[in-house]
Amino acid sequence: MLSDPAVVGKPGVYQKYAKEHADLGELVETYREYEKTSRRIEEDQLLLKDPDEEMRELAKEELPHLKEALQALEERLKILLLPRDPNDEKNVFLEIRAGTGGDEAGLFAGDLFRMYARFAETTGWKVEVMSSTPAGGVGGFKEIIALVTGSGAYSRLKYESGTHRVQRVPVTEAQGRIHTSAVTVAILPEAEEVELNIDPNDLRIDVYRSTGHGGQSVNTTDSAVRITHLPTGLVVTCQDEKSQLKNKNKAMKVLRARLLDAAVRKQNAEISEARKSQVGSGDRSERIRTYNFPQGRVTDHRIGLTSYSLESFLGGEIGFMLDALSTHYQTEALKQSG
Repeated sequence: MLSDPAVVGKPGVYQKYAKEHADLGELVETYREYEKTSRRIEEDQLLLKDPDEEMRELAKEELPHLKEALQALEERLKILLLPRDPNDEKNVFLEIRAGTGGDEAGLFAGDLFRMYARFAETTGWKVEVMSSTPAGGVGGFKEIIALVTGSGAYSRLKYESGTHRVQRVPVTEAQGRIHTSAVTVAILPEAEEVELNIDPNDLRIDVYRSTGHGGQSVNTTDSAVRITHLPTGLVVTCQDEKSQLKNKNKAMKVLRARLLDAAVRKQNAEISEARKSQVGSGDRSERIRTYNFPQGRVTDHRIGLTSYSLESFLGGEIGFMLDALSTHYQTEALKQSG
């Protein structure tokens, strides 16, 4: 029980059980509503034979609505009974990188980071920049990695991984021609130490002086940290903090998340090829969404959803898109489980 002192005294255990209790609570309440609606349908079907004409008409009018509600509750129950993604409640690392398109790609990487940061703010989440590399004099980022902390962060953002394409006229373009650029986004669940055991002997840790624009040194101490995971060749750098220890801790968090992501992807590939038809190949080079500035539209190519509110979308109002994606993939999962 949640009130058990042995549970209350352990915050991690308490949170786990509280989450399970909430999940089961929704399932139980939905089932109760399903049973209640079923009984009302049975009662109305009996009323169709009632000698009172008015009662028969009332039952006849109510039955279609009850049957529609019952079907919706049945679909909801199927979704609630689907196996849960164990990462859904985790915090996430948001990684945004400028792709093809030069300065425009860097600027759009900055636009996307602000979009996600504003959505996180309105959702009540916290965003902490782990590392960033400016794109140069025009602004934006070559790369930015942030930790997004909040309830259900991974479940809401996990379908954002992929290539985001932007079509617009650059401010530097005198001829007014539309350019197409690309930015990649990766959403990685934060890994806990108990999930991933990293052998210190597998790491090479280098320290150096942080650099700013043009390569100039921005401090006089070797505070920047580069960690290389020798077995996989993964490299993570962090130089945003003035403290070498803080940079090392941030870099280790990012490395841990990337290694967990790689392990999960390998496991998924080995378990089932069916996942590919559900969420694509997992290759982050896939184009998932286009942001067209001349037409003021944003289109998600996976579900064919288009909105002509590009400005508000980039302002962080992306909830409707995340909901539509979640519904789509839950429906696909239902088809495969059936």
